[in-house]
Amino acid sequence: MKHFILTSLLLLSFTSVQGQDNTEALDFAKARQLLERRGRGETLAEDERASLDRAVAERRKGQDPAKSGSGSIDWKKAKALHERRQRGETLTAEEERELARAVAVRNSGGGRPDTQRPAPERLTPLTDLTADDRYEGEDGGLYGGGANSPPEAHRRGAEAELAKIQPLNAAGEPDANGLVGFVSISMSNATQEFSRFKQLADRSPLKSPKVMIVDCAQGGQAMAEWAPPDARPWEEALRRLAAAKVSPQQVQTAWIKLANKGPTGSLQEHGRKLEQDTLAVLRNAKARFPNLRIAYLGSRIYGGYAIGGLNPEPYAYESAFPVRWLIGRQIKGDTELPLTESPLLLWGPYLWAEGTKGRKVDGLVWERSDFAGDGVHPSESGRQKVAGLLLDFLTTDPLAKPWFAKGAK
Repeated sequence: MKHFILTSLLLLSFTSVQGQDNTEALDFAKARQLLERRGRGETLAEDERASLDRAVAERRKGQDPAKSGSGSIDWKKAKALHERRQRGETLTAEEERELARAVAVRNSGGGRPDTQRPAPERLTPLTDLTADDRYEGEDGGLYGGGANSPPEAHRRGAEAELAKIQPLNAAGEPDANGLVGFVSISMSNATQEFSRFKQLADRSPLKSPKVMIVDCAQGGQAMAEWAPPDARPWEEALRRLAAAKVSPQQVQTAWIKLANKGPTGSLQEHGRKLEQDTLAVLRNAKARFPNLRIAYLGSRIYGGYAIGGLNPEPYAYESAFPVRWLIGRQIKGDTELPLTESPLLLWGPYLWAEGTKGRKVDGLVWERSDFAGDGVHPSESGRQKVAGLLLDFLTTDPLAKPWFAKGAK
């Protein structure tokens, strides 16, 4: 569809314009490598960012959506073709040409698709909504009913799971010399934010030396891509764990940021899809990491500066509701979320605030400078904000501090 913008598609578009006269002086092979590095969450040097920005600008100048026949493109088919290729299927030559044409038009700077709703004039942070307020029929509070902390029974259940978290050896057995593995699962924003958090936390005297942080989030891999139990993101996650010398049996906590690429339609339409994809991810995670006790869920940062349809408002804001729905289902004893098949679910730090209008709970604001050029991915300052929120949450929240903070247990 016209709204999806993926790292792999950008890479293809770099290749497709290398033969144009006005871009011959640029090293598009280098630009491709830089884009791949940024997608993995690496920080580029100033000259590297400038080189990549120049390549992107030249690529866009070399593409004319009017000449490409954008009106005749079947965006649903283009998305299906991309998903097939992501699964390793071989496309026909005609399908490859059709996909390449869609990529060229999409990356020419096209706007949001018609299937995405515009944001209302104001959006109130979920933490500021009360039990009496309503947004699309939903009341306020992270846990519903205007409450930003879990109900008593769920809190006791979380404390019981917290008591089970302890250093484990590679076989998953209690060992004073073992580790508590803490992983991230999600997409490009998450890997950019969590990799910065890891840098911050590993230097902090507040973190327990027993906690091993491993960034398993990956560029372009949102909940839909993690949902199949044999999906490629899981294999990459295992590779990263092995590189960090952390076994799957040592993973006991996770931060999972809910998002899908290019959401469309109503809250019920895109939100329920995100809910079901995340349910599959949670069950996959428990199967892959049998000692996974708690998953801290999160929604997106502000999307009001977004250019294009990757995840603008109100969709970024609305990604909080599937978090709440899933936690609520577990609280009510949903048969798809027992602790034998899913980790216990809690909110992690809530990251959304209404741009420079901020929010009441802590005054968090999101400036335009906190975002990269697309208005969706965080800039250096944006990554630092999320990293700081994560570290503050994990070192102060009573349902996270016991396993994360030094000397807490």
